[in-house]
Amino acid sequence: MSGPRVVIVDDHALFRAGVRAELEGAVAVVGEAGGVEEAVARVLEVEPDVVLLDVHMPGGGGVEVIRQVALARPPTRFLALSVSDAPEDVIAVVRAGARGYVTKTISGADLAEAIRRVHEGDAVFSPRLAGFVLDAFAGALPDGPVDDALDQLTAREREVLRHIARGYLYKEIASRLGISVKTVEAHVSAVLKKLQLSTRHELSRWAVERRLVE
Repeated sequence: MSGPRVVIVDDHALFRAGVRAELEGAVAVVGEAGGVEEAVARVLEVEPDVVLLDVHMPGGGGVEVIRQVALARPPTRFLALSVSDAPEDVIAVVRAGARGYVTKTISGADLAEAIRRVHEGDAVFSPRLAGFVLDAFAGALPDGPVDDALDQLTAREREVLRHIARGYLYKEIASRLGISVKTVEAHVSAVLKKLQLSTRHELSRWAVERRLVE
């Protein structure tokens, strides 16, 4: 089986089975766990590429899993998958070290893509949740330097950049802007080249630093 190696952590066995079935063929599920202690042991045992992590579990929840694993095996990439869309849950797990946060309403295909993006180093959030993260961290960032970088971008490229920073997937951006996914990819490639950046995560941070996302 190809794709990132994933451990699924959730205290509901039936939900874990459903997620495994949805991801079959897209990623390699190499382990499961139903609680904090079991999750930490399993992650240290199999060393996955990505840990798909529930937020609320007995024994401290997802934040405690991240903290314990970080002490023993840094770095590990975590993607939170939760029914909760409360700002405090999103911020807590991101501050602990998660690379992304999506809700359990996500489709199997989008979840697989989110896992791949986290594995590649991107930060991934459901669109509504991205605003929480940007609001929480923007105030701690220094004002971006005054430069002509933004002037290099076309109006359409700026639109795409803002959507990327808010956590939208390429196909979602394409739908919202009325363009094709390939056109979105071309715009992102052009923006990366003009700004001399490498990943969508870097694009998001660049946009936040310059207050381009409200």
